[in-house]
Amino acid sequence: MKKILILSFVLLAQRAHAQSAVATTDAIKKAVISAEKKRFDAQVSKNYAILEQTLSNDLVYTHSNGNTDSKQSFIQSIRDGKSKYDAINVEEQKVRIYGNTAIINGVCMIKAMNNGQTINTHLKYTDVYVRTGNQWQLVTWQSIKLAK
Repeated sequence: MKKILILSFVLLAQRAHAQSAVATTDAIKKAVISAEKKRFDAQVSKNYAILEQTLSNDLVYTHSNGNTDSKQSFIQSIRDGKSKYDAINVEEQKVRIYGNTAIINGVCMIKAMNNGQTINTHLKYTDVYVRTGNQWQLVTWQSIKLAK
């Protein structure tokens, strides 16, 4: 009888732990998606303080045209008006968590101006966020244009 009680207790404890882990993972995924939305909104609104906060100092940002920016050059292109984001609409996102690293695979529609040229592009992208303390920061972005 004791063995059955102990086994029951162990199984209940394992189940509770598994449910807690799922809840924690879901909360982390929501936090990463929130950081991504905050960054997209900051690109559109030209909120440089938020961009400074959400972009890692060693950011590698590879655009769909193959050009690459650092954190400094990416923010500067928005300041200078070379890149002007009118809207970034997320259509799909899948987040995977690996410790303090999150990978997002997504699809979005970008409405922007790049060097005076209008861009309305569907992008498929992969980006990586790393958590430092309580802050999720973008460390890499790479996107490709989807066929129309």
